[in-house]
Amino acid sequence: MNNDRLTSGQIDPVIDIALAEDIANGDVTSQAIIPPELFGKATLLFKEKGVLAGIPVVKRVFQRVDPSLDINIIHKDGEKVEKGDVAAVITGRVSSILKAERTALNFIQRMCGIATITAAYVAEVSDLPVKIYDTRKTTPGLRLLEKYAVRMGGGYNHRSSLSDSILIKDNHIAALRATGMSLKDIIMRARKNAPAGMTIEVEVNSVKEALEALKAGADIIMLDNMLPTEMRQAVNLLGGKVKLEASGNVNLNNVHQVAMTGVDMISIGALTHSVKSLDISLELEPQTLNLL
Repeated sequence: MNNDRLTSGQIDPVIDIALAEDIANGDVTSQAIIPPELFGKATLLFKEKGVLAGIPVVKRVFQRVDPSLDINIIHKDGEKVEKGDVAAVITGRVSSILKAERTALNFIQRMCGIATITAAYVAEVSDLPVKIYDTRKTTPGLRLLEKYAVRMGGGYNHRSSLSDSILIKDNHIAALRATGMSLKDIIMRARKNAPAGMTIEVEVNSVKEALEALKAGADIIMLDNMLPTEMRQAVNLLGGKVKLEASGNVNLNNVHQVAMTGVDMISIGALTHSVKSLDISLELEPQTLNLL
């Protein structure tokens, strides 16, 4: 899950959709006023500090628009960048650079925002043996890129799709309890019908349910929206016997308190569902512009 590479085969379909959305029938502004023989350089400039994520995507955006463009990478994904840093320099036909500009920036601004906030959460709990995880609360169509950005910020990926592992959540439990099944029955059914070796996680709302899930053989128990005192009690009773994950209403102000309870994992939807994009711009360098 924590592979730190993005391949062109993975990202090109996403990029092509974004370019088709933005360019549609062409960049009529550049076509009308920018000479096709005008060449120059543009810099990818950070206007605030953060953590870099999305350089491979930016490179592919420019290459998909114009394969003749040269992209010189200065900073790599996962690196900390400061205000004023240049992450890459793009050289070539100005009309092509302008055509790709907005799509490239949309990707990298969001991905850097995710990596930056993830790094902030990771830093808050760096003195404790706990890992920060994302969730499936991602932008439709961008999950691959957003989860990659989480990794660049030092976080870990939870499920990327419903097929990765079994996670029995509150609505699953509610649906089956309506048929008379207990939590133990539900977990045992999952174990019986799951592919061999597949992880089974169950969401619980109380220490009592956590104990029931342990006895039924769950591999991971998610302590959902529980108070730190309840989570600590669960850790005291179940710690070392099963992996424990904290989830729900975790923010930068309380993540350390949650980590102090002794849980193994903390999953945070806010890493991707409400992130602030980083301020990054693409600046043409006037002194490099030439008609060729």
